[in-house]
Amino acid sequence: MKFPTRLSARFSARTAAPVAALVVAALTATACAPESSDNSGGKDEKSGTLRVWLFQEVNNGPKKKVVDATVAAFEKAHEGTKVNVEYIPIETRAEKVKAAFNDPKSAPDLMEYGNTDTAGYVKDGGLADVTKEFTDWSEAKDTDPTAKQSVTVDGKIYGAPFFVGVRALYYRTDVFKELGLDVPKTQSELIETAEQIRQAKPDLYGLAVGGAFTYGAMPFVWSNGGEIAEGKDGSYSATIDSPQAQKGIKAYTSLFGDDNCPAAKCASMGGNDTITAFASGKAGMAIGGDFNHAAVEAGKVKGKYAVVPLPGLKEGSIAPAFAGGNNLGVLNSTSHRTLAVDLMEELASKKTQGELFDAMGFLPTFSDVRQDVAQKEPFVEPFVKTLASGTKFVPASPAWAQIDASLVLPTMFQEIASGKKDVATASKDAAKKMDDAFSSAG
Repeated sequence: MKFPTRLSARFSARTAAPVAALVVAALTATACAPESSDNSGGKDEKSGTLRVWLFQEVNNGPKKKVVDATVAAFEKAHEGTKVNVEYIPIETRAEKVKAAFNDPKSAPDLMEYGNTDTAGYVKDGGLADVTKEFTDWSEAKDTDPTAKQSVTVDGKIYGAPFFVGVRALYYRTDVFKELGLDVPKTQSELIETAEQIRQAKPDLYGLAVGGAFTYGAMPFVWSNGGEIAEGKDGSYSATIDSPQAQKGIKAYTSLFGDDNCPAAKCASMGGNDTITAFASGKAGMAIGGDFNHAAVEAGKVKGKYAVVPLPGLKEGSIAPAFAGGNNLGVLNSTSHRTLAVDLMEELASKKTQGELFDAMGFLPTFSDVRQDVAQKEPFVEPFVKTLASGTKFVPASPAWAQIDASLVLPTMFQEIASGKKDVATASKDAAKKMDDAFSSAG
């Protein structure tokens, strides 16, 4: 089974960022769309044409094949209904979505979106509240809690999780064997092992890290008890400067230096850069996602690496990972609400998610389906374990789009890695920028 290299909103969740790759960060222009108190179509036609926007993958053929089969079955079950699916470029989706929110006539009925965009899209009035339909959906009970959180704003549900992605620790089995190293079981062992690799093999990064790799850094913060921000009901305040968060920031930024990953090169690296370094044989370890598997398999280290969950502070613990991924949402402006919700549930169903895993490697958002795919494909197991141990998500605030696009956290990590600021100063400055964004988004 081959899993094509792809871009994404995580990051994403794939980028996940999403997106970052999560590619999440660049896709935030929709936060500028005007708020709308009522963008609804007002009608609920039970036949006609449904317009759907899905993301264009690097290799879109396998995804299209699964979607086409699901759509064909849907059209057969809904007489008089036709579905037009348009695959939109991920890189330019922000402006396209913004235009759709401003002009309902140009909007689709259903669309795929990065899970970190939920709160912003809700604030802009673009997504329909489908709380009742989602709650009544028989399959919803098996949805992963963090995936459900990614479609929830202020207690209301605005879509269905489509797939999820997390990161774990990739390591070079040949290098570990040659140097007689054990796989690190704690974060302190991870840092020590990275330095041992670098010392023995100065041409390698011990652990490839990046100053612009937010979701590679955050597990260090989260495992130390820190959080990006805290709050509820859409009201947040930054906590990235808390003592716990600062401890995690210090641990991550200690990896920037000549004894592991020189700041001159690594401070500017993002998540894709660290995986490229690993896949090309320039690093002993890297923090990468299930969505990076294809890229690593296509690199020089094929057959010479393994993956384990990123260790936490104590032996046997797993560091919390960012739960990236994408969702499907019905637009508020649709005149085919019932049909759009039905199609959303078909595309996000256990059956379709299982088929998308087979075709693309997208990790299902249902706990039971994930267990099934882990048995089929052993490489998935460390990612499933990571998800099962508990994941984290970004603040459910429309301000996150601004914070992400403004590179607040990458700037903080880079300032520390380059020696421009100490941890306390850089984290307090980042917290102030975040609080300004939270206040303006309120």
